[in-house]
Amino acid sequence: MASITIRRLDDDVKTRLRIRAAGNGRSMEEEARVILREAVNDKKERPKDLAEFTRECFASLGGVDLELPPRGPMRDPPDFR
Repeated sequence: MASITIRRLDDDVKTRLRIRAAGNGRSMEEEARVILREAVNDKKERPKDLAEFTRECFASLGGVDLELPPRGPMRDPPDFR
C-alpha cells in the first residue's frame, strides 16, 4: 500500500475532517481514504440533465409526431411613432 503526506492543510479543513470522521465512526486517516476513494471512483454516474430524465420517464409511452403548421409571411413590424 502507498502512503502520502499532505502538507499545509488548513486548520479548518482538518477540523471538519475530524468532525466528519467522528460522525462516521472512523479515524481521520480512514475518513480521508474513503473521501479519496470516492473522489477517484470511475464508476460514479454523472448526474442526469432534465431532458435525459424526462426522456427516461416517458420513453415507455412512445413518441408523438406533431404536424407543424405551414409558415406564413412575416407581418410588418409595429410602428411606434
